[in-house]
Amino acid sequence: MRWTQDQPVRGSIVRTQVKFYYHYGIFVDEQTVIQFGLPDNGTTPPEEIRVLITDIDVFANGGFVETGICETAEEKRTYRKADDIVSEAMSHVGETGYHILHNNCEHFVYGCCFGEKKSFLDGVRETIRNKLKKTE
Repeated sequence: MRWTQDQPVRGSIVRTQVKFYYHYGIFVDEQTVIQFGLPDNGTTPPEEIRVLITDIDVFANGGFVETGICETAEEKRTYRKADDIVSEAMSHVGETGYHILHNNCEHFVYGCCFGEKKSFLDGVRETIRNKLKKTE
């Protein structure tokens, strides 16, 4: 996925940088972004983090909003239609179950858009596992 500061459209994956990581959401319109938790959940217990609806300013948390653009053939092939993405995201509002490694905001948006939860952290975990196997 390539990132741009172009105006997002309904169903876009959006992200904003928070400290050393990104926070992700699904853009509906200027008054509606659906996200798993708020941009800086650092002091919130994981069991209290839920999928919620905010506006774009709350999502941006004083930063810039970037819009995801699908580049790979796989992503373009599996990317759902905007209304389906928004419906899927809305169906999760209020849900909990946040886990920084296994069920975070990036997992949430990829699940809504592609039907498969994934995160940059998945690749990091796999790399660490492979390096540990080599040292055994």
